[in-house]
This record gives sequence, C-alpha cells and structure tokens, in this order.
Amino acid sequence: MAGFNSIKEYVDAELDGKSRIYSWRKSPTQVTTAGLWFDMSMSPGNPVPQYYAASPMTSVAMRQSTDGGLNHGATTGTTKYLKSTISMSNSATGLPMPMILCDYLVFYPFIDEGTTDTQSMTNSVTLPRYTDGKGVQVMAISVAGRTGGQSFYFTYTNQDGVSGRTSQIVVQNASTAIGTIVSSATATLNSGGPFIGLQSGDTGVRSIESVTMLGADVGLFTLVLVKPLITSQILEQTAPTEENLLIEKASLPEIKDDAYLNWICMPNGSLSGVSFHGIIQTIFT
Repeated sequence: MAGFNSIKEYVDAELDGKSRIYSWRKSPTQVTTAGLWFDMSMSPGNPVPQYYAASPMTSVAMRQSTDGGLNHGATTGTTKYLKSTISMSNSATGLPMPMILCDYLVFYPFIDEGTTDTQSMTNSVTLPRYTDGKGVQVMAISVAGRTGGQSFYFTYTNQDGVSGRTSQIVVQNASTAIGTIVSSATATLNSGGPFIGLQSGDTGVRSIESVTMLGADVGLFTLVLVKPLITSQILEQTAPTEENLLIEKASLPEIKDDAYLNWICMPNGSLSGVSFHGIIQTIFT
C-alpha cells in the first residue's frame, strides 16, 4: 500500500489527525457536447477558472501556489496521498459523466490552427513534477472555436529523454465550446479520448517540440501535459459518487507538493448552468 506498510499505519495516521478535507465547486457556462471531453479548470467556481493565457507556444509550469486548482493544502514536509473523493451534480443534465482527476504540469498556449507551417515550441521551463515524464499525457484544449475536421500531430521528447518522437495524428472535433478537448469525439474516426496517443513504446512526455496542422482551420488550442491520478464517474443526480481509494482501487495516489489539480470530464450533454460540488480528502505520513 503506497506510503504505508500496513492498514494499522494507515488507521494510525487518520487517528493522529494526519488527514484533511477540502471542498470544490464548478459551474460551467459553456454549452458542451455529449461525447466530447471537457476541461473543468476553465469553468467558474471554486477554485477560480484559469484560461491558459500566456505567451504563445512558450511552456508555462502550473502550481497550486501560483495558479490555484483544487485545494489540497499546503506543503506538509511529509508525503501526501489522495484518500477519498466525493462528486455530485445538482442536475441530471449531462449525466452519467466520467471524470479524471489530473495533476496539470505544463501548458503550451495559443497554437494556431490557421497555418500548416510547423509551429515550434519554446521550452522555457521543465516539468515541475514527474520530471522523468513517465505517465505524463498530453491533451489539446480549445481556447478559440473551429470549423472542425482538420487533423494535427506534435513532436516531443519522451520519458527516456529521446527527442523527435511523433504523436498519433488526430482529427479535431467541431465544438466551439471553450475548454473542449479538441481531439476527443466518440463518433469520429481517428479521434479519440482525452489524451493523444504517443509513438509506439513510449509511456510519457517530458516536453513538446513542435505542432503541425495537416489542414488549415480557424481557432486556437493549448497543449497541456498532465499526470492522470484517478478516474471516477457521476452516475445520477440523486447519488453522490464516493471513491474510497484504498477500498475501491487498492491504491493511494501521491499528491506532489504544490500540485495543480483539476478535473476533466465527458458529459452526456450540455453542462451550461449545471453546478458540481465535491470533496477531496488527503492523508499524509
């Protein structure tokens, strides 16, 4: 059991007060589309939204201390783990809804969909956490809408420090909702889930080198490097979803110091005007 040698140590940590509870609330204003993944970090609520606003195509590191994200407490000087989560919705609209909690690491803003020239990224920072890149995935977030149907790929440095690796070619969806993950579309051939496929044999990404559109469109997107932590799902309005990670997943994901945490989700319809509430509980050694 990660971080603990026995159930007794885990229980003793709880009894010694080494556990904290934090709440969150998100109220999307975007008219989302069923079957398209969506980044809740750009929605109003608690924590406040963030918009990936920075110098185009220049890497920016994300941290709780500077950018916010779901509150998980200050640095403890010990190792912190995610103990449990609760998620609920005030409406049946958009449900059932899978969710993934991610540690957001680095983003590359304002990639232009209107050119087929190779767009080179400026790597001004390195990964602030998971520095070896193992398990780090890439998602493409819409920050200005598109017509849709064009494809793109990116080159990157993988978890072993090998540069010049090439991602899967993905087709963009046609959603104009800001915050939509542009590579996701359950009904579109060569689209996929929230994370873009990597070159065969690779397990993660340290940095992005370039992006190439294979057809010109309108719009802008941001590439975000994330470390997925857990999956969850809100099934219905009347039943909050509780995940006790030790019991249900037999794993306690570590929450790194100063991690920027937030949810991505795949709604079953529009989330505009729907409120989501939740709790995360941490435990530390």
